[in-house]
Amino acid sequence: MTVKTAYHQALRYLSKTPKTIRQMAEYLADKGYDANIIEQIISQLVSLNYLNDRAFAENYIESRIRHKPKSVFALGYELRQKGIDPALSEQLLTDYNDMELALKAVDRKRQTWKTLSESERRKKMTNYLRYRGFDYGVCQAVCRFFKQS
Repeated sequence: MTVKTAYHQALRYLSKTPKTIRQMAEYLADKGYDANIIEQIISQLVSLNYLNDRAFAENYIESRIRHKPKSVFALGYELRQKGIDPALSEQLLTDYNDMELALKAVDRKRQTWKTLSESERRKKMTNYLRYRGFDYGVCQAVCRFFKQS
C-alpha cells in the first residue's frame, strides 16, 4: 500500500464531511495502512488545512446548537468522542450557557406540547431536556420560565 493510495483514500473520506485528526487516523488504520504512512498523510492534510480540529469543533458546536441543542456537558462529551482535545472543547464551550441552550431546545417543541396538561407538559419538557444532557436544576428552571410566559 502506497502513500499515494492512502492519500487518495483520505481525500475521498474527507469529501463527505469534515473529520478530526483522530477520525482520519482510525479510518486509515482500519484500511490497513501502517503508522508511518498514516502519520505522513495526516501531517500533509494538516499542512493543507484539510484537517483542523479547532475548525471542526467550532463548526460542530455551531451546527449542534442551531439544529439540536444539547447541554455544554453533552457537547463536550461528543467532541471528546470524535477525538477533540478536552482542553480545546472546554475552551470553545465557555461562551455557552446551559440555560440559554435549554430554552432554545424546548422552544421548538413547545408547540407540540401545547395541548397537554400542565403536569404532562412539565414531564415531557423535563424528559426532553434530561435526554439532551441538561441537569435537573436547569430543567426545573426552564419549566418555571415557560409556566410564567
